[in-house]
Amino acid sequence: MKNVGVFFGSKTPEHDVSIITAQTIISGLKKMGYNIVPVYLSKEGEWYIDKKLGTIKFFVTDNYESLLKKTDRYYIDLEKSVGKIVFKSKKLLGKEITVDIAFPAFHGINGEDGTIQGLFEIFNIPYVGCGVASSAITMDKVLTKQFYISNDIPTTKFINFNNDDWKTKKDELLKNIKDNLTLPFFIKPARLGSSIGIAKVKKIEELKFAIEVALHYDAKILVEEGVTNLKDLTCCVIGNQEPITSEIQESSFGDEFFSYDEKYLNDGGAQLGNAQKSIIIPANIDADVTKKIKDLSAQVYKALDCSGIARVDFLYNSVEKKIFVNEVNTLPGTLYHHLWKASGLEFDGLLKKLVQYAEEKYEEKKAIKYNFESSLLKMTKSIKLQQKIDH
Repeated sequence: MKNVGVFFGSKTPEHDVSIITAQTIISGLKKMGYNIVPVYLSKEGEWYIDKKLGTIKFFVTDNYESLLKKTDRYYIDLEKSVGKIVFKSKKLLGKEITVDIAFPAFHGINGEDGTIQGLFEIFNIPYVGCGVASSAITMDKVLTKQFYISNDIPTTKFINFNNDDWKTKKDELLKNIKDNLTLPFFIKPARLGSSIGIAKVKKIEELKFAIEVALHYDAKILVEEGVTNLKDLTCCVIGNQEPITSEIQESSFGDEFFSYDEKYLNDGGAQLGNAQKSIIIPANIDADVTKKIKDLSAQVYKALDCSGIARVDFLYNSVEKKIFVNEVNTLPGTLYHHLWKASGLEFDGLLKKLVQYAEEKYEEKKAIKYNFESSLLKMTKSIKLQQKIDH
């Protein structure tokens, strides 16, 4: 049986979220009989592999970092990693562990942004979820918004800038925001998830501080115009060439937006199994709006060349009946197994489909011809030789 490697951790502010996501995936795949290889990438960039890393108990102990130092470290054997990834222990005469299919559970930078997908592509290994380009675009909120505009997809007004812009023309940027956007504003790090660094600004006096906080987490910032009479809606999509949409979820929250605390901490967290307290499925919207959102979700999914699974978030003005496409989340921020369960697909079935989609995409890629016979090098050699004769 093939080994499924679940990759998690990494150097990212969302490191802890990744650990929890990975344990959920590992637990589900184990119950279905898959051979699981827990592959943990530490904050320092070291690879660790051990069965004990596949249980949440290891990571919730007070001294897990000291226990980790006693765990075997691995490196990727580049020579043997063709159509698979072969990890080799750094110990003398250390054992080898092979990963045949990759299931990434990295959140945020260095994983969800196309970087780990690029590694999987180089080693030519099947992997779950979206590819390099779609992962990279959707990870960047600014690129995503620009993509919407170029494809006539409705989205909220925004202004973006980077850290250098802020240092050199702060007053100009503040004036631009005040003159062109209507309060409230949402200030967001462009390439971070889990609502880290996000602030809702209701007064101009709060704007500068919110930007400074966001710049602490990313050098690129997005300032969005808020939506009034708001319904926060979500639709998940799975599949490759023929995507399937879930039911529509409506999120309610006590904070000014769906914050990190509400997602993961308050009363157990909506993202960690306590979703019933903060969501409504199906959303309280009419059939026409439901259809439009499902159609838009599939349209965005295909336009971005997503595969496996993704989640599309919407902002809906319920009075003006205006739909705005917000963010797109790829694996793993998109699993939303509670929404798929409400849509008739249990978690084990979802995981099975995701592995199947990965293998399906891999088989399709094998049919593509990558070799191209060319006489270019011979021509170059002849040209150089002729040049020598002429001189």
